[in-house]
Amino acid sequence: MFAQRMRQKESEFYFVSYPAEDLLRKVRFVSRFYGERGEVIGGDTSDAKKLDDVERYVQAIEKNSKSFQRDLNRRKVRQIKDFYRNETRQPVIPGAVLLFSTEKLEFQPMKGMERAGNLAEPRGDFLIIDGQHRLAGLHFYLQEKDADRRVEVPVVIFDGKTSDFATEMFVVINSTHTRINKSHLIDLYERIEWGTDPEKKYAATLVRALYEEDDSPLQYHINMLGGRSHQEMWLNQAQLFGEVLRLIKRKDATHRFKDGRGWSKERGYGLVRDVLRACRSGFGDAWGDNKGYMVTRDVTLEAMVRLAGDVAAKTDAAVMPGADLQKVLDARFKALGELVFDFRRDGFYERFPARGQVERIDIIKKRLARQTRFEG
Repeated sequence: MFAQRMRQKESEFYFVSYPAEDLLRKVRFVSRFYGERGEVIGGDTSDAKKLDDVERYVQAIEKNSKSFQRDLNRRKVRQIKDFYRNETRQPVIPGAVLLFSTEKLEFQPMKGMERAGNLAEPRGDFLIIDGQHRLAGLHFYLQEKDADRRVEVPVVIFDGKTSDFATEMFVVINSTHTRINKSHLIDLYERIEWGTDPEKKYAATLVRALYEEDDSPLQYHINMLGGRSHQEMWLNQAQLFGEVLRLIKRKDATHRFKDGRGWSKERGYGLVRDVLRACRSGFGDAWGDNKGYMVTRDVTLEAMVRLAGDVAAKTDAAVMPGADLQKVLDARFKALGELVFDFRRDGFYERFPARGQVERIDIIKKRLARQTRFEG
């Protein structure tokens, strides 16, 4: 299918005009939708084992939010169907549908056109990040005898991303609507979705502590759904969650996060807090809302969390978080002051060249580890 390859920040995605009937055969609804005559599409949850993290998360929100009760669902779908039928002088779908595939889709640029070309469809179905109601309305509209079957749907396709990416997209999109309470979303994000996974639940607990605790260098600077702070936001919840989850999964660092009773909030939070405090001390005035430096930007903060894994693996387990560990780290991290020039905003991306955000985080982490003698 013909597609336009687009780029924002460090992500690539595709814009496609998708024939409606073809699209409806290729998408997977995670909610049930009801037509006027009782017809049902989507939401087949008979085998929960087949659901991935994103689907379980979306369903948790939709089952717990009043905005997705059956009556509202049915009425909204009917209104959208009527829009398709009656608004002949307006675009059929006023806005693009957002789709997600874990598969990396093959893109073949046209000769002489780097950004336009042919995009292969995924082997499986697309998950709908945004636009389920619109596509449900379109489904029921196309069941009518006089429906215009030439309808095409503007679609934005994200491919080759992790489930965490799709979940983050869903949260950000839905938290902008007044119909879903932001505090309710964050409650679902931390307690419902991760409730059956001890590692994810523990990681979410550490993120919450980094946001709330008075001694956290990131207090109120994490963009948490449901948060009320008006301070400058340095990184968002999903970014930090991904790095913390990666951190606690390091086999050579597990001893820093567990005690005789299992996962320990005090141990885990203490370690990450002490590493961040040592970074803050080492970078001095470059830390904080200083617009001239990239020290407290997401890419650098994520690198610092990764560095905490090296610290966990290479420090004596008997040295507990708090004054003892802080003393060790402050002595090593004092050398970060020599890197302040490298972290100036001007020329930062040239000094840390990479093909994308993930690679750049790793490059920065290795530079910090070498400077603090935690590499290797």
